[in-house]
Amino acid sequence: MSTTTLGTHQKALFINLDDKIYGTIAEIGAAQEVARWFFRVGAAAGSVAKTMSAYDMQVSDEIYGKAGRYVSRERLEAMLEKEYALLVQRLGGKRGRDTRFFAFCNTIAARNFAGTNECQGWIGLRFQADPGGESNTIVLHINMLDDTSIAQQEAVGILGVNVIYSAFFGAGGPEENLSSLTDNLGEGRLEADLVDVAGPTFAMVDPAQTGMAIVSSGLTEAILFDCDGNQQPPTEIIRKRPAVAGWLKSYLIQQERCST
Repeated sequence: MSTTTLGTHQKALFINLDDKIYGTIAEIGAAQEVARWFFRVGAAAGSVAKTMSAYDMQVSDEIYGKAGRYVSRERLEAMLEKEYALLVQRLGGKRGRDTRFFAFCNTIAARNFAGTNECQGWIGLRFQADPGGESNTIVLHINMLDDTSIAQQEAVGILGVNVIYSAFFGAGGPEENLSSLTDNLGEGRLEADLVDVAGPTFAMVDPAQTGMAIVSSGLTEAILFDCDGNQQPPTEIIRKRPAVAGWLKSYLIQQERCST
């Protein structure tokens, strides 16, 4: 770890003390580990407008609409859309001229009691780079590698703080900013096999460059692009398919589509 790396406590407090950054944190599936950091360090009233969780599927559907899968990009994007729109609607008139709004959301499948599930999830941030500006979006797919749910929850909390801090205070290029997402996380705790960005802040960012930066920064060992050049999480592509035959079939289908 670099001697200049800020600790998670320092990052969360730095955000809390900036009264021009204000937002919502909504988390499903691995407790409220990101929100907990901001309350734990103090001065959370400076940055947190609302926190919430919706663990019951029916309750979640009532808030965000029905989803085919609850730990999915579809559900995450519904959360980001809903929470960011509500925040701007409720506080834009009062604070919009001098505040950079954000909505941080995640939907996570942490280790279950029996230890039989796939431990993975989706994390997203929608934020303004400037007060009153258009929103930007960061989406990550993660695989959690710790052996216990407590350790997985802790890792998600640290990663979430890193994502928010990097969005507002990251000054480097894609590789440097992506590398900072693993700050204060020991090696082998989680991987991010998809990082997708959109919005005016990222207008000059090439998806292929981002993908290569994920690998070179150590966030994952491999990435997958579809024939349109978009990143796809490998575990989603081969989900519920035989590990070898299903992968080859999916690969051949994509190659056929790309060649036509």
